[in-house]
Formats: sequence, C-alpha cells, structure tokens
Amino acid sequence: MRKRLLYLSTPVVVACASCSVAACAPADRPAETAKASTAVSSVPMPSVTHPTFEDDVAVLSRWSQVTVLASDSGGRVAISPALGGRVMTSAVAPLATGLGWINRPFLEAGKRGTQFDNYGGEDRFWLGPEGGQFGLYFPPGSSFTFASWQTPRALNEGAWDVAQSSDKSVVLTRALHVVNHSGTEFDVAAERTVTILSRSELVSALGVELPPSVQTVAFETKNRITNAGHDAWTKDRGALSVWILGMYAPSPDAHVVVPFETSGQGEIVNDRYFGKVPPERLSVHAREGFLAFTCDGALRSKIGLRPGRARSPIASYSASARLLTLVQYERPSNATDYVSSMWEIQKDPYSGDIVNAYNDGPTEPGKPSLGGFYEMESSSPAALLAPGSSLVHTHRTIHIVGQPADLEPVARRLLGIGLGDFSK
Repeated sequence: MRKRLLYLSTPVVVACASCSVAACAPADRPAETAKASTAVSSVPMPSVTHPTFEDDVAVLSRWSQVTVLASDSGGRVAISPALGGRVMTSAVAPLATGLGWINRPFLEAGKRGTQFDNYGGEDRFWLGPEGGQFGLYFPPGSSFTFASWQTPRALNEGAWDVAQSSDKSVVLTRALHVVNHSGTEFDVAAERTVTILSRSELVSALGVELPPSVQTVAFETKNRITNAGHDAWTKDRGALSVWILGMYAPSPDAHVVVPFETSGQGEIVNDRYFGKVPPERLSVHAREGFLAFTCDGALRSKIGLRPGRARSPIASYSASARLLTLVQYERPSNATDYVSSMWEIQKDPYSGDIVNAYNDGPTEPGKPSLGGFYEMESSSPAALLAPGSSLVHTHRTIHIVGQPADLEPVARRLLGIGLGDFSK
C-alpha cells in the first residue's frame, strides 16, 4: 500500500485506504511522501535529530486519517480525528522537524484499551479532575495508585467526528460519558475547533513583534463542553474541567519556565504529585517571579500553579534545538474554582491548578515510563453547568525557531526573563 501526501492551501486528509479508521492495522511498509514545493528559509532548523513533519504524517497515516492545515507563512499542523481528536504534530515549514511528540512504538504495537492509549500529540483533549473523590481516572472503590489509574474509555478510545472543515480550521465533535470516583455520571457534548494562525494573527495574540529572521507555527484549540444530561453539575457531586495537554520530545537541555505572580497568595508551586521534585530539577526564583523545571524525560515528576499565582504564557526552551515553545491559555477574570487532580481524598477539591508541567520517567522503580516525553498543560475552571449550558477553554501553542540572539528579546518581552534563566 503506497500513498502520496499533497500539501495544498486546503486541509489535506490522508486516509488508510485498506480499512476503516477505527480499526486500521499497521501497513506492511511506510507511506511515501511527496517533495514539498515551498523552499525552506535559511533560518536554522532545530539541530536535534528528529523526524520531519512529513515523516510524522506518513507514519500516522498508516493507522488513521490525518488532516493537515497550512498557514500562509509555511507552518503546518497535523490533526488525527481517529486518535482522540489530537493535534499530533506541527512544523514551522515544509520538510522541517516535527515539533510534537509521537509515540511510534505504541502505534506500531497496535495496542488498544490500555491504561493510557498514549499515541502522543501536542494538544490532547482530556477532562479533569484526575484524582480525588471526584476524579475520573480512578474507578469507584479503587485506590489512588498507578495500578488503579485508568484513563476513562471515552477519552482513551474512539474517533471524533469532523463536523466542519476549511482551509485553516477543523471542527471536531464527540459525545462523551464519564463516571467519577464517587459514582456521579456525566453526559458531555464536546467540540474542538482547531485553527492554524497566520503570522499576523500570532503577533496579535502575543502582543509583541517578532524578528523577521525567526520561523513560527502557531495553532489554537477552542474546546467547548456542554452538559448534555438532565442534572446540573454541582460541587457536592463533582464538576468537570477541560484539560488540555501538549506532549513534546525531551532533551537534556529542555526546561519549562512558568512565570508567577510574586504578590499572589498561598504556595507558589505544588510539586508533590509524584513525590517532591528534587531542587536540582525545580528552581523557584521567588523574587524574580519564575520557576524552571527540568524536562529530560528521565524522572517522573509534575508541578502545578493555582490561578492566584500562574501567569500566561508558560514556555519551554531547548538551546540545542534553538526552539522556544509558548503555551497561552485564556482564563475568566472572575474564576476561582479549579478542580484538584491530586491522587488522594481531598480536603478542598476545588483548589486545584490552572497550569501544569509534567516530565515523564519510570512510573515505579524498575518499571518503564509512559513513553518518554514532557508536557505543558492548562485547565478551565470547574464547569458548574446546568443542563444545556456550556463552557469554553482556549489553549494556544506557539513554536518559534531561530538563533538565540533573535529568541532572547522575545522571551524577555513575553516572560520577563532571558534564555539563560531557563536552566538556572
């Protein structure tokens, strides 16, 4: 089976022709990619050896449909409706490095229905909370241990429907049914609008000018959940949140930086999710108002900041890849209740985080990791919705590739720190 991928000004859907999307089996040999006609700029590409965007799309297309969006400046975004409606990867130009993390060994193994069907992807739709008495990832009666952790089937398996598409965006929909640890059932109508941003739209979203010497790709997802049931979602029975997680390839010099409000109340950062993060992996600069978190895929660890502390955007930087990645998230100014995902019975289940970063590693001593990646994540407020009511959460991913001298002023304008501060 051979396929040719064509990059046009309209969405490109690459499908496995021999079987259905939902039950597509690995092909005997990889797909063939076409040569892109657009020339690559002289701006340096990431120097770390990773597959190109075309390589990623060719691999993904062996298992499911892939929809490719293209921006006027050459950016590319690949979406897989069949693999949970994920944005799988992106690139700043044709033939450039794929910037999302894709779990190729998991795809090639053809597994389904595991604890976490981890295909990868740099924008994954989940619902929160994860743990606690209202958590969705620990069935009723189970303990808060990794052995009991289970991604809800509605979020782990099955394709999303393509409701609309245009040359710059795709609308995906799905009906979801989930049950929390306390036994409360939720019927959810979910909708995701994935849009690739033009260079001018990106500049507008950032509020700063970008040097012409850098290359960029940016996309946003608008994620709407609607209470499709007959009962209101209330605090006493548990509420949901939109939870967006972006997965990226780790490297020894990759760090996430989270700016925070120095005048905020309460603890600066929660680093107790999977055991306290060692100080050599998490440095908190209380006076300067930022923290730096190591993301090398070697130690399972997670951090989170509450809405009274967190600021948008957060970012990661790898000097070897010459890559600055920013995550923006929109938040209602009056929102105070955010679900907590701690793996325990919680005293206050609505004092959770708005933003998180995760570094993968062995789940337990002597056990493998979940694949080796790092994440930047954002969450909506708790969705305390009457039947028929909706909540929308917007999450924006921005990759900027260039020389350090060109990235430095961008980091300082948006984050208030320099590139050297990421590794402090």
